[in-house]
Amino acid sequence: MIPAGFDPQPTLQGPELKLRPLQADDHAALYAAASDPATWAGHPAKDRYKPDVFQPYFASLLASATTLIVINRMTDTTIGCSRYYTAPDRPGTIAIGFTFLHCAHWGGSTNRALKTLMLNHAFDTFPEVWFHIGPTNIRSQKATAKLGAQFVADRTLDLSGGPALWKVYRLTRSDWKAG
Repeated sequence: MIPAGFDPQPTLQGPELKLRPLQADDHAALYAAASDPATWAGHPAKDRYKPDVFQPYFASLLASATTLIVINRMTDTTIGCSRYYTAPDRPGTIAIGFTFLHCAHWGGSTNRALKTLMLNHAFDTFPEVWFHIGPTNIRSQKATAKLGAQFVADRTLDLSGGPALWKVYRLTRSDWKAG
């Protein structure tokens, strides 16, 4: 449960990206961003590009009421999504995750732009932000470390339908501002 007083679905905008609450009619646009198998390379859910696998994922994102769709402002196209959540082992805190970006947006400034918008919003309320990343998702682990987040521990948590092992990272407001 998201702590009271925090808006988990704001509209946020920067020079490159616009983030807004995910809506039911975003399915086709978000699936278009997710439909390239390369987008899920290295991710634990390697087959999420398939329509029958993507559909329940989309339904869970929508049901969370905490997911933000990521829109490239230059092309006005949907390129992914991310969401805020509270981890079961950290009540009263905020985490960022369930993020994916179309593989065409890897290796550049897009992930930092996305996380900058989300982190700045979160740090208005919280002194730290948590990240939970699958052990095989090396790309996300490296991207999270580039933000200044520190690895804390490996934990078995139920974040999305069953217990699984997660790499846990924490980024403090002071480290974010210093970085």
